[in-house]
Amino acid sequence: MQVQLPQRAPTKPRPSRRARGRRPHSATARAGAAPAQLPPLRIAVLDSDSGFLVVLAKRLERLEWKHRVVPASAPPSRIAAMRVDALVVDPAILGPRCWDWLERLYRAEPKFRIIICTGSSTVTERVRALRMGADDWLAKPCHPEELLARIEAAVGHRRLPQPRNLESTRIGDVEIRRDQYQAFVAGSSLGLTRREFEMIELLASADAKIVERELIYERLWGRTMEHNDRSVDVFVHKLRRKLERASPRWRYIHTHFGVGYRLAAEPVKDSAARPLELARALEPPAPASLLEAFAA
Repeated sequence: MQVQLPQRAPTKPRPSRRARGRRPHSATARAGAAPAQLPPLRIAVLDSDSGFLVVLAKRLERLEWKHRVVPASAPPSRIAAMRVDALVVDPAILGPRCWDWLERLYRAEPKFRIIICTGSSTVTERVRALRMGADDWLAKPCHPEELLARIEAAVGHRRLPQPRNLESTRIGDVEIRRDQYQAFVAGSSLGLTRREFEMIELLASADAKIVERELIYERLWGRTMEHNDRSVDVFVHKLRRKLERASPRWRYIHTHFGVGYRLAAEPVKDSAARPLELARALEPPAPASLLEAFAA
């Protein structure tokens, strides 16, 4: 006589430590359902780099994420009690006590998500932090978008990619083709570099309004502009020359001293009667030997 044993109910696989610690966020429960709006994250930052904090704060505000800067004197128990999704910390601000501080924080709240963002480091330091429980390690200087992406990966938060506007924009004789990352005049490419195209696209998106130099630098270089940095002015000068060489009937980039730049097509006076003279005026001067030859 055979005895039929009762079947054991299938057990669910045990989630990993990283998966167990993640806070659940809004997601679609069935295939094909419209994705729900993800709630804003809450971020704590333990850092003393003022430039880094300014740039990061601007990016977090655009995403409508809640954030706060905590002092280095804050004990780990206080940090663990904060209702935040992740902590961005630079161990350099903690000094020699950083390892003991981090270990006490991990013991107080094992589910806490920590992204270390600091300067130079050794392999030993990175391995020690990751094995201790850090979720990620990012070296400075870094682009704020990369830091935000690593925060999202650590907490299981996924933003829906925003569709890129690929429509062309025409300003004067210039056609900005976003799908080709290039600008054209009468079908001929201006030969813009990637950063020059990003600059003209940024200026064009402002609808003839002034764009501050600091904002241009932040958007194109990904960090706060230092005092007396002329990088924006140099690239504006290069872009302006390419525009006016290809389309001398119009003046495109306008300087607002002490503020920034504005992109708008404004006709050059008497340009219709003397387009050739304007084009020649924008050319570099001929060598002295050629001038002497023509004089002879």
